[in-house]
Parts: sequence; structure tokens; C-alpha cells
Amino acid sequence: MAKQRKSQRMTQRKWPLMAAAVVLVGIVAVILVTRNTPCCATEGQIIEDIAPAAYVEQFGNGSADHVLIDVRTPEEFASGHIAGAVNIPVDALQDRLSEVSRERTVVVYCRSGNRSATASQILAQAGYSDVRDLGGINAWSEQGYPVQ
Repeated sequence: MAKQRKSQRMTQRKWPLMAAAVVLVGIVAVILVTRNTPCCATEGQIIEDIAPAAYVEQFGNGSADHVLIDVRTPEEFASGHIAGAVNIPVDALQDRLSEVSRERTVVVYCRSGNRSATASQILAQAGYSDVRDLGGINAWSEQGYPVQ
């Protein structure tokens, strides 16, 4: 009888942990599935992730009209950036929107992808209709693309 109660208590303790694990797996699955899916920021504006290889293929030869914005700090920018990029730190972007053409595709990147996601949202909410998030320069460099 004591063994049966102990077994029941063990089973009762496992259920909350198993339920938490199932929820966590579900959240991770949703994140992975939607990671590379365009995200609707506001009505009519779409923010699209763009991988380094896709960026080079689409914009690398200079034929596609776009503006590439490095949203890191000036110090980070000076330590190495993608050729052709302009530096507008994410903290200053809202105040410097007049420097960013609404007529061109806007591609943003940072160090790891967090600030570029924020910058993408700022641009979309300001009415920019073609915003691409390149993510981080770390991934760019790891894939063998040059920085200057």
C-alpha cells in the first residue's frame, strides 16, 4: 500500500513537468515554423527576412535599387561593416527616417539580429513598404561574406 501511494505521488509530480515540457515544445515549434515567414507589421507593410546568400544574389551586383542600413553603434560600424552600408543606429532611426528613401527596398542588419528586427518594425510602422531584415553581421561573416 505504501509503495502504491509513493507511486501515485511520483506520477502526480510528473504531470506538471510533462505539461510544461509539452507547452515549451509547442512554443519552440511555433517559433521555428514562423522564423522565416514574412511578418505583417502593419496594414500593407511586410517585413521579410533575407538570408546572406539571398541578399548577395538579389542585391550583390548593384543592379537592384536598395539601401543597406547597419543599425549598430558607430563604434561597431567602424570595426567592420558590409560594403555599401550606411550607419544609422537603431536608437536614432526614428529621428533619422528622412534620410531613408521610401522609394527603395530597405535592408537592415545589426550584430546578431535583435536590433535589426526592432529597426524593421520602426520602418514598417513609419510606412515603409519594402523592408528586409538581413539579421546579423555575425551570420554574414560566418558564411564567408566580406566586411570592410
